[in-house]
Amino acid sequence: MFDTVRKHQKILQLVLMLFIVPSFAMFGISSYSSFMDKETDIVKVNGKPISSQEVDMAAKRQAERVGGNMQIAQSLPFRQAVLNELLQQRILGFAVSDLRLQVGKQELVNSLQKIPQIRALYRQDGTFDDVRFKQLLASNGMNEEQFYAGQSFDLKIQQLVNSVARTELATPKLSEIVSSLYETERQVQTLQFNAKDYLAKVNPTPEELQAFYESNAKLFERPEYIDVEYIVLKADPKEDSKAFNEKADQFANMTFDQSDSLKPAADKLKLSIQTQKGVTRAGAPGVSKDHPLANPKIVQSLYGDEALRNKRNTEAVQTAPGVFVSARVVTLHPAEILPYKEVAAEVKRQVSQRAAEKLAIAAADEKLADLKKDPKNSAGFSATSWISRNKPGSLVGPSMDEVMAISGETLPAVVSVSNPGVGTTIYRIDQVRQPTAVDTKAHKAQAQQIQALAAQSEFAGFMGYWRNSAGVKVINPLKQASAGSAGS
Repeated sequence: MFDTVRKHQKILQLVLMLFIVPSFAMFGISSYSSFMDKETDIVKVNGKPISSQEVDMAAKRQAERVGGNMQIAQSLPFRQAVLNELLQQRILGFAVSDLRLQVGKQELVNSLQKIPQIRALYRQDGTFDDVRFKQLLASNGMNEEQFYAGQSFDLKIQQLVNSVARTELATPKLSEIVSSLYETERQVQTLQFNAKDYLAKVNPTPEELQAFYESNAKLFERPEYIDVEYIVLKADPKEDSKAFNEKADQFANMTFDQSDSLKPAADKLKLSIQTQKGVTRAGAPGVSKDHPLANPKIVQSLYGDEALRNKRNTEAVQTAPGVFVSARVVTLHPAEILPYKEVAAEVKRQVSQRAAEKLAIAAADEKLADLKKDPKNSAGFSATSWISRNKPGSLVGPSMDEVMAISGETLPAVVSVSNPGVGTTIYRIDQVRQPTAVDTKAHKAQAQQIQALAAQSEFAGFMGYWRNSAGVKVINPLKQASAGSAGS
C-alpha cells in the first residue's frame, strides 16, 4: 500500500493540513472514546461513533478560530466540512493503530522542541521550566500524559504519510505528452457574428414584450433589502487600553443582554445610533470599504434569523483594531416583482437582445455550411495568428477546446463556437506546427501540476483503502444545528 504515492511529501502534507485537525494539539484535545445514544450517532468508524454533539463542539471551536460567528457553526455546509475532518481524523487514527506504528523517544523530543510554546519554556541557561509547562497544560485542560500521547499520535500520522510518500511517481512520459499538446500551435482566423450587429433588424411588438415579462417575472424581481440602525464603539488614542477594554466588554454584553434595542448601550456609552437604508445581502451600496456595513460579518449577521425575523441586535463584531459594531434590522423589505411600467425598457432590451442573437446564430450557421463546402475561402476572416494552449491569445474555454481539437490532417478546417448572450464565432485553422524553442519553465510547471494531481489521486485511493478497512458506516444524516447547540 505504501508504494502507491511517491516522492510528494510536501504535497501530501498540504493535503493532510486541509483535511485533518490534529487529534491532540497544543491547545485542544479530541476524544476517541465517546459513546452517545444511537439517535445522535452520525457515522461509525471501526464501530466507534462520531456523534452530533461532537460535531457541534468541533464546529464551535472551528468557528471561533475563523472569527467567532456562531451562526457559521450552525450552517450545514460548515458542519459537513467539520464532520469530514473528524472522519479523516478517525480513519487515520485507525490506520495508525492497525499498523502498530511506534515513535522513538528522541523523535518525540525533537518534535516537542519545534513547538514555539515549548521552546519558550527553556531558560537562558538551557534548563526547562517544568512548573510553567504543567501550568500551560493545565490551563488548556491537559495533563502531561495526555499531551505526550497526543504528540506521539501526531508523529505516527506523519510517519504514516511519509511512508506513503517514499517513492517516485512514474509520470515523465505523461508530462512530455501534455507539454507537447500545450505547445502545439495552430494558425487561426476568426469571423464574428455578434448579436449587437443585428439589433437594428429586430422590433418586438408590445404583445411580445408583455408575454416575455409574464413568462420571466423572476428576471425582474427586486431582491429583499433591509433598513438598519447601528452603533460603533471606537477606541480613543488618548484613552487607556484597560478602560477601552472595559467599554468593549460593556458594549458586547449590553447589545447581547438587551438585544431588543441598541439604545441602552448607546446611552450608557454615549454613542450615536446611526441608520442605513437599502442594505442587501451584498452589503450597503455606495459605502466605503471601511464602513461598518461593508463588513461581511455584520451583513451576514443582519440576515440571520435572529436579526432578520426576530429583530435582535447582532453580536458585537470587531471590524478593525479598536472598532466594535452592533446593528439591528429596523425594516425588512421583502423581494418583489417590479411592475411592468418600471422595467419596460429592460424588458425591451432583453427581448431585442435575444432576437438579435438568434439572427446572428442563423447567419453563422448559413456561413458555416458554405465554408464546409469551400474551406479555402477566407473572405471576411480576420488576419491570421498563431495560437497554443501556452499562448492562448484571446481564445478561452470552449473556443480554445474546439480549435485545439481540430486534427492537423484535414486542413484547412472551420469550426463554429457559440457565445451565449453575444453571438457566434467561426474559427478557420490553416496550419499546425510545433514551436522551434522549448519553454523549459512551462515544462517544469506542467510536470509539477501533473505530479500534484497524481499525488492527490493516489492519496485519495490510500484514504479509500483505509476507509473500507475501518468499516465506515453512515448511521444518520447530518443536520443543520439548532440555534442553541452550536453556541452551548
